[in-house]
Amino acid sequence: MSSTKTLTRRRLLHVAGSAAALSVVPGLAWAQVYPTRPVRLVVGYPPGGSNDTLARLISPWLSERLGQPLIIENRPGAGNNIATEAVVRAHADGHTLLVADAANAINATLYDKLNFNFARDIAPVAGLIDIPLVMGVNPLLPATTVPEFIAYAKANPGKISMASAGHGHPSHVSGELFKAMAGVDLVHVPYRGGAPALTDLLGGQVQVFFGLLSTTIEYIKARKVRALAVTSSERASSLPQVPTVSEFVEGYEATSWFGIGAPGNTPVEIINRLNREINAALANPKIKSQLAELGGTTLVISPADFGELIVRETEKWSRVIRAANIKPA
Repeated sequence: MSSTKTLTRRRLLHVAGSAAALSVVPGLAWAQVYPTRPVRLVVGYPPGGSNDTLARLISPWLSERLGQPLIIENRPGAGNNIATEAVVRAHADGHTLLVADAANAINATLYDKLNFNFARDIAPVAGLIDIPLVMGVNPLLPATTVPEFIAYAKANPGKISMASAGHGHPSHVSGELFKAMAGVDLVHVPYRGGAPALTDLLGGQVQVFFGLLSTTIEYIKARKVRALAVTSSERASSLPQVPTVSEFVEGYEATSWFGIGAPGNTPVEIINRLNREINAALANPKIKSQLAELGGTTLVISPADFGELIVRETEKWSRVIRAANIKPA
C-alpha cells in the first residue's frame, strides 16, 4: 500500500513538471507522462535538404501524437557531426532527438578524432526512409549500360571524372565502392554539395555521378542525365525500367538512409514510445505518399533493427574508406 502511494505521488509530481521527481520514477511511469515540454529535433544540415525535409514532414504528426510542439533546430556542419555531438551532450530524457543519416556511419571512420562514438552514444529510435542513389552519366558519354560503362572505363583508365557531393559523402563512398568492385579507375572530383556536382554533370565537366534519386530523377526524366542503374538491391519503383548495379556487379549495394536517434541511455520506454509513433507516421497514407516522392522506401523497423543497420553500415563503409584512403576535406 505504501509503495502504491509513493508511485502515485511521484506521478503527480511528474505531471506538475518536477525534474527531481522525474529522475527517480520508474521508466514506465516516466514514459507515460513524456514529453513534459517541447521536443527538439536537431538537423545537421541547412533548411531545404533531405534531413530537413524529413524533419518537417514528420514533425506535425509527432507533435499531435506526443501533445507537445516539435522544434526543428538546424545545426549544419561537418557532415552531421556538429548536430550529433549536440544531441550526444543533451539530457537523455527524450526531449532532444537527432535526424541521423548514412553520413553518421561513414563519419565514424572518415574522421580520426570525434568527441563521440555514434554507435555507442546515440540510441537508435526509428528508421525513416532508405533512398537509393542513381549511377547517372552525361548523355554524351558513349555508354548506355553498366557493362558498356565498365568496358569504356577500362579502355580509358583515369580519363573519366566521377563527381561527388564532397569527401566522404554517400555519393563519394558509393562511387569508390563501385570502382573497387568493378575494377575501374575513375578520377574523383569533389564538390560542395550535390547541386554543383549535378550542374557540372549536366554541363559535361564530369562524366558520372552517384546522386540521390530524389535530386536526380527530374533530370533523368527530362533525358538530361542518363541513368545507368540504381544502387539499391532492388529496382526503384519510380524508375522501374532502370536496372540495379548489382544486376551487373554482383553484391553491390549502397543507399542513403535516414532515421531518428536520441542521446544514449534514454529510457527504453521512451524510445519504444517514439518508435511506435514514428512507425505509425510512416504507415499514414498521406505521409507515405510524400515520402514516396523522395524516391525511397520507408524504414518501418524496431530500434534494435535500426541499431543493427547502423552497425552493418559503419563496418561496410569503414572497409571502403580505409581501402580508398579517403580523408575529410
